Amino acid sequence: MKYAVEVANIGSLNKASEELLIAPPNLSRSIKELEADLGIMIFDRSSKGMTLTKRGEEFIHYAKKILEQIDEVEQTFKSALPDKKQFSISVPRASYIAEAFVEFSRNIGQDPVEIYYKETNPYRAIKNILEVDYKLGIVRYASGYDKYFNETFQEKGLEHELVVKFHYVLIMSKKSPLANKKEIHFQELNNFIEIAHADPFVPSLPLSIVKKEELPDDIERRIFVFERGTQFDLLSENPDTFMWVSPIPKRILECHGLVQRECPDNLKAYNDVLIYRKNYELSDLDKKFISEVHKSIQANFKSRPQIPKSTA
Repeated sequence: MKYAVEVANIGSLNKASEELLIAPPNLSRSIKELEADLGIMIFDRSSKGMTLTKRGEEFIHYAKKILEQIDEVEQTFKSALPDKKQFSISVPRASYIAEAFVEFSRNIGQDPVEIYYKETNPYRAIKNILEVDYKLGIVRYASGYDKYFNETFQEKGLEHELVVKFHYVLIMSKKSPLANKKEIHFQELNNFIEIAHADPFVPSLPLSIVKKEELPDDIERRIFVFERGTQFDLLSENPDTFMWVSPIPKRILECHGLVQRECPDNLKAYNDVLIYRKNYELSDLDKKFISEVHKSIQANFKSRPQIPKSTA
């Protein structure tokens, strides 16, 4: 293709051979072999030189594009620039993990790096590892669903390690009537608006069943959100709202004018579980992030967390 494009640009086989530093007979033979492979005549040959045929013009148009792409590939992968380190993870919408990510970002070093951090549900976290080449995931589910998730991890070829087991706490505005209470019971929530994430997921179970268990019917007013920014805006500005969450760092509570309260009636436990492909070797960046998650758990959870073996 390079030979054909050069002859087309110059219009002369002999002049093109000089530019390409190849003997005219060899250049002529190469172009004839190309024409035979394609089954078309690229050039009309005459005593005045070589001109493109109609099909030849079409071929040269494509050939130039292909050669440009080859040049881009060579410049990208043959350059002297060092390879970029990469880190990618999908996580639940959890502030203690976001806090760990902030600390992690302070210590990534000066080397070129690309980092992908996505807050999503367990289904997407698993799919991102299997189909989008994310390296890590943290999935959250009620402890009663251990069987379903363990079977899925096994089936999908995923390693899984418990990060922390915990009970949800309540958060609400400092201006909420509930904020004056040290502990809050279920019946005291009935007249308030719950903020909830709308996409629970359990493998092999219908979504309707999971939603019924995760979102009980005794709350008559509920607002569903899909990201933490909106949830904090609603909670801080509307004193009639509350939300069930994993423990939240004090800095974030103060930033949004929120308080955190225990509910002794809520006995349901949840697991946050680290997942990655079997035989995947954790990188230095992976280990740094997991270490920051562990530190955030130690700082924000009252009960002693279980530590994943990868940080031991």
